[in-house]
Amino acid sequence: MLRITDLAITYGQIEAVKGISFRVEEGQIVALIGANGAGKTTTLNAISGLHRPKRGSIKFRGQEISRWPSHKIVRAGIVHVPEGRAILARMTVLENLELGAAAGGNGQAGDAEIKQIYERFPILYSRRNGQAGKLSGGEQQMLAIARALLARPQLLLLDEPSMGLAPLLVKAIFDMIGQLNAEGRTVLLVEQNSRKALQIADYAYVLDRGLIVLEGSGKSLLNNELVAQTYLGGRAE
Repeated sequence: MLRITDLAITYGQIEAVKGISFRVEEGQIVALIGANGAGKTTTLNAISGLHRPKRGSIKFRGQEISRWPSHKIVRAGIVHVPEGRAILARMTVLENLELGAAAGGNGQAGDAEIKQIYERFPILYSRRNGQAGKLSGGEQQMLAIARALLARPQLLLLDEPSMGLAPLLVKAIFDMIGQLNAEGRTVLLVEQNSRKALQIADYAYVLDRGLIVLEGSGKSLLNNELVAQTYLGGRAE
């Protein structure tokens, strides 16, 4: 579904991503893990058209998209839930959902689709007429994911979905990602909670200072002592 080849991304004179290559197969959860500053968020921003790469190729279903504007990428089926959620705080929950649908070319999202979102996220139904900025952190993350789903993504990019959440909410978010994948969604996940990410990932890549230094199935990386000591804060599973 997605193939990245020799991708390099700079900020001024700083090369944040230094020529990485990886791929995401349809139906998979693929994780990018690594320390802060490794280039994970920068990579997602390039895929979704928010940052132009210095060089390299980004192909989605065989089409080169590295120079496409972000709105065209969304319409093609790649939807990005950014770090920090980026909800529209002064607008209502319902207005956020309606804008998400419109951004994905699903401006005619009907009552049935909104109802499905509310069934998946009941708390959003009870808050539908309230300001999105008054939601808790976990509720805002649910809104950000719900808004993305209304854009009908083929590939869902999730950047740090568990950031700042209590352990019970972290579990709920990862359970939700697993459920979305079971329903057929392909997911590219960037996550500081590397252990949780590897537990649900079909495949994963370890980034370090802009380079991919390890790759393998989620299970194999969980059992890798170097990964465990460097990124998981302890022993391999």
